Amino acid sequence: MRTSHALLLRLYHDPQYDFGKVSVDYINRGAPGDRSTDSGEQIHRLEAGGMEIESAAGKTHIPYHRILLILYEGLPVWEKGTKKDKESQSSVD
Repeated sequence: MRTSHALLLRLYHDPQYDFGKVSVDYINRGAPGDRSTDSGEQIHRLEAGGMEIESAAGKTHIPYHRILLILYEGLPVWEKGTKKDKESQSSVD
């Protein structure tokens, strides 16, 4: 099983990928529909327990367990609770 954290690290560090083309959808209590989406350009840091998002409002820590979906170039490469988070990714291995 590839975790969201492991996949984000791969997309960030592997020169084959442009982290600016990453999009992360996550649970964000209080946001419309309790969900938010940020691009790789807004992800300031990938830490052991979560990612740090930078916005006009400041920096926010998002735990990895709140990530629902990771897209690369607009295509899903990881989705919580589906087969895609239990097997190697088709486009990002």
